[in-house]
Amino acid sequence: MKRIAILGSTGSIGENSLNIARHLKDKFQVTALAAKANIDVLEQQIREFKPELVAVYDKEQAHALQRRLPNQQLVAGMEGLEAVASYKNADLVVSAIVGTTGLIPTLSAIRAGKDVGLANKESLVSGGALVMSLVKEKGVNLIPIDSEHSAIFQCLNGEKTADVRRIILTSSGGPFRLFSDQQLNTASVNDALRHPTWRMGPKVTIDSSTLMNKGLEIIEAHWLFNLPISKIEVVIHPQSIIHSMVEFVDYSILAQMGEPNMKTPIQYAMTYPERYPGLLQPFDFIKNSKLEFFQPDKQRFRCLDLAYQAIATGGSLPCYMNAANEVLVHRFLNQTIAWKDIATKLESLMLRHPVQKIVSLESVLAIDSLARQEAQES
Repeated sequence: MKRIAILGSTGSIGENSLNIARHLKDKFQVTALAAKANIDVLEQQIREFKPELVAVYDKEQAHALQRRLPNQQLVAGMEGLEAVASYKNADLVVSAIVGTTGLIPTLSAIRAGKDVGLANKESLVSGGALVMSLVKEKGVNLIPIDSEHSAIFQCLNGEKTADVRRIILTSSGGPFRLFSDQQLNTASVNDALRHPTWRMGPKVTIDSSTLMNKGLEIIEAHWLFNLPISKIEVVIHPQSIIHSMVEFVDYSILAQMGEPNMKTPIQYAMTYPERYPGLLQPFDFIKNSKLEFFQPDKQRFRCLDLAYQAIATGGSLPCYMNAANEVLVHRFLNQTIAWKDIATKLESLMLRHPVQKIVSLESVLAIDSLARQEAQES
């Protein structure tokens, strides 16, 4: 039986991870849970799965939950997240905390010799070199949970990286794929949150509307698969049936496909290297008979090109871009800036940033803090 710790258990990835644990209850034991602040949902999870250790990032909410569950071992703050990430009675850590907050506990999990199911793309965008060097040093498995990277991971299984001509990340195009420039000028928060195929948290959904989500995935793929960005491409695929593809030097292409549902990549990460019966229905090719592909519009969706520029430049720029984007997205969600301002302000901020070397976690956190301050003031 595999013992699981989940960072971000009350979010969509965390709840689906618990669905898998519930579905394959003879394969998994949930030993530790961590959440940011949603203690109502977390309390229900604790009562069902009876974890040995629980963490709540928000210290006030942690105290409130402790009063409700006085016999539960509970820790608070970043120290709590790190305690869950490195918990001795866990074999696999699902890292699903959104944003750079997830970087520190992810590093703690790897440092403790845990395999990691990674749903926190910001960890690799902000600290890719640090994460991957530690993965190599500790000899652990870093298994991607994002549907696109899970697809590439599965297609590359048993293949040589030297034989890869390119990887092709698919994108639905988001809710604004068919919007005119005039419509984009007046795009509302509600418009941006209406993703056509995926149901995700608000930050990721807004990133999908700007195509920054795909930009972050390009950087993540560069680190995960040790490939230059010249071999990483994006294609718009509105149906979201093909989750991503690998083309080899002989021009053969392997694609991983299925219903647009996160349960499959989450289960693959949790059960790897084994496979077990899943929660979805068999794929219906007749129902899904139409597959379309389009070139992404980098002029209308500038964030995609900004991400390419960030990783091409390297150093502190990807970390800076990621943190600044996170603040700008929250400003849009709070309706203090327009949708188009996310890209224009981000580009202006990136142009002014003096690129530095990233040499430690402390330098990542310093750049992250600077970017947030400047993005808030822009």
